[in-house]
Amino acid sequence: MAKIAIYMTGGIALYKGIEVIRSLERDGHQVRVAMTESATKLVTPSTLHALTHHPVMTTLWNYNNSPVPHIELADWSDYAIVLPATANIIGKMANGIADDAVSTTLLATAAPKIVVPAMNTNMWNNPAVQRNVAQLRQDGVTIIEPAVGMLAEGYRGKGRLPEPAEIISQLRSIIKDSITGILRGKKVLITAGGTREAIDPVRFIGNRSSGKMGIAIAKAAADAGATVELVLGQISIAQPVNPQISIYQVGSTEEMQKKVTELFPAADILIMAAAVADFRPARVANQKIKKQDDQEQLELQLVKTTDILKTVAEKKRADQFVVGFAAETADLVQNANKKLKSKNADMIIANSVAGNNGAFGSDLNQVTILQLGTEPVQWSRMTKTEVAIKLIQLLATKIK
Repeated sequence: MAKIAIYMTGGIALYKGIEVIRSLERDGHQVRVAMTESATKLVTPSTLHALTHHPVMTTLWNYNNSPVPHIELADWSDYAIVLPATANIIGKMANGIADDAVSTTLLATAAPKIVVPAMNTNMWNNPAVQRNVAQLRQDGVTIIEPAVGMLAEGYRGKGRLPEPAEIISQLRSIIKDSITGILRGKKVLITAGGTREAIDPVRFIGNRSSGKMGIAIAKAAADAGATVELVLGQISIAQPVNPQISIYQVGSTEEMQKKVTELFPAADILIMAAAVADFRPARVANQKIKKQDDQEQLELQLVKTTDILKTVAEKKRADQFVVGFAAETADLVQNANKKLKSKNADMIIANSVAGNNGAFGSDLNQVTILQLGTEPVQWSRMTKTEVAIKLIQLLATKIK
């Protein structure tokens, strides 16, 4: 059963959290509670101490005889649930603010986070709150949407905390699909982002990869207990901050190939999610190429880059599992099948990068899983975080 930290903030719906805690305990989970000062005005810490049989954290000082109580609680947790989540705590989490026991412990928590908002409908619909909620989703936080109903202010709207039975139903589903610990003791090597091939000191050949898919996989692998080595090309989102993830920044395909080759022998799983340049300029100008008044064209001679997936997969041991990505604009499954057969990979994940529904830059993705000797399996369109979690669950069944 899971170890669950409940973070309670000063929303009027706080009383519903008591039933959620009781239900989690009836399910066999261990529960501890932290409260903001505002929350203690609505429900006393003594009540929750009696329910959980653990002291309630309300301060960073002199709690539970621990010299660093926020780290102790953060490291203890398999899940962190914020219930109810006010606009204030959502804003703090989205912007990395740590100014009390609750926000500081959440910032130190690497475990999966689940936020259950509750607030006035006008607050919920405020653009600032919606930006913060979107940021939390991008950071991999699960949001249980508020319900529509009668609010404390006396009128109906969206913002009401769901009933405890509904919250528990969703929590049970999330915990059932948990990846916590399923890759503990394993080392996962992941590439993400796009590589860039220099034309001159200021120009390059590149692609539109954001790095979102590879970074989501790195976070999921870390949540699963793996030690993660993440080789990053160019990305358009923030690098993950997690003690389980070591980051190596590279620029070109050659630099990525050297780093992957160096790290691969120690890896149990390699996931090549990076969008690697297939060609590079045969010559790189030492100075910026200047446009001439009488010049209508600029011709570049391109040569092939090293095929990192094929080169590395040829050296894999029987106890290593290699996953490649196929980003295609047409004939998705056919092209991905060719890649699976020619590159000695154990699995190819095919995704479309064509049109407005393509994977590049989007928070959503639809992938097809290809393995030798089996029919391709298409997953439904989902967030990249959800794809990453499902992929880690699948890979855990492939590694002894």
